[in-house]
Amino acid sequence: METRAAVLWRLGAEPPYAGGSALTVESLTLSDPGAGELLVRVEAAGLCHSDLSVINGSRPRPTPMVLGHEAAGVVEAAGPGVIDVAPGDHVVMTFVPSCGHCTECASGRPAMCTVGAVANGAGTLVSGGTRFGRDGVGFAHHLGVSAFAERTVVSRGSVVVVPPSVPFDVAAMLGCAVLTGFGAVVNTAVVRPGESVVVFGLGGVGLSAVMAAALAGAHPVVAVDTVAEKLSLARSLGATSVLDARSDDVVAAVRDATGGGADHALECVGSAAVLETAFAATARGGTTVAVGLPDPAHRTALPAVTLTGEGRVLRGSYMGSAAPARDIPRLIRLWEAGKLPVGRLRTGDIAFDGLAAAFDELAAGRAVRQLLRPAAT
Repeated sequence: METRAAVLWRLGAEPPYAGGSALTVESLTLSDPGAGELLVRVEAAGLCHSDLSVINGSRPRPTPMVLGHEAAGVVEAAGPGVIDVAPGDHVVMTFVPSCGHCTECASGRPAMCTVGAVANGAGTLVSGGTRFGRDGVGFAHHLGVSAFAERTVVSRGSVVVVPPSVPFDVAAMLGCAVLTGFGAVVNTAVVRPGESVVVFGLGGVGLSAVMAAALAGAHPVVAVDTVAEKLSLARSLGATSVLDARSDDVVAAVRDATGGGADHALECVGSAAVLETAFAATARGGTTVAVGLPDPAHRTALPAVTLTGEGRVLRGSYMGSAAPARDIPRLIRLWEAGKLPVGRLRTGDIAFDGLAAAFDELAAGRAVRQLLRPAAT
């Protein structure tokens, strides 16, 4: 079948993207789903910094590539061997396709799936190859999802079935922003009531971390960013203190707000320099969690003695250390109860013709979560 899709032709493009040629909307051929795969009609797809990191080249991926990895939609067809998902099911797509068989999946860590990681790096589905093409040329998949398209083919291990009562705009954000930020607090840091938390970077992931910290009973919850609107939103979502990252001594300000240093510091920017700041703002015996994805070439320098002498912990969190089939239903229950206002993260909806300009908004730090609605004209 034919489908419209947003194609990234080359890495390393710098903003402005509107009017440029690096990201264009094309008509591509989409193959039928193979064994263990699903054809999904995309209803909403979030624009995330991980997409932007591929566009600007800081996360190298094969091109040409159909972008997009945070999405929700409706299953239109199931390939051979898929027995637990059917046409008409509403699904959230997640950016690590779990094979279900590797050591990591078998030990309850599907976010670390070895098979999925290899496929994601190669721009293929876990069963191999690509499903988008034109004139004999294959177009790579982004993180097994490629949601900036009217329709996409994904592995069964890339989706979680959700109730039709969950709006697509909410469901889409559960697949990356909320799952990653919430999971970093609950699954990775394991924040306890009364512990202090500081979150550096207030995009969709960081704001989800703020919501999770407040729900976990953390106190105080400190939010750090450079954008006044995001700081205000963070306060309304549960932050007890907000700090401008451009202030003279952010570390001292965090230590003052937390009574000596945060029990948990979460770096949600993807910056080695910010990670060093987060580590410096952590208390003795505290935990620093690296959530953002930095450029692979970046290095960090931390005082090694503090790991032993001060009992500090530095921990990575990919996809919120989540098990999507377990965690997404939990997130939905919290949303249904009014405890997780996911909709507050939504900046606005866009159609294909506004996609490049929307990435300019994201790159400038003015947007939290813009949602592509592929069916919109």
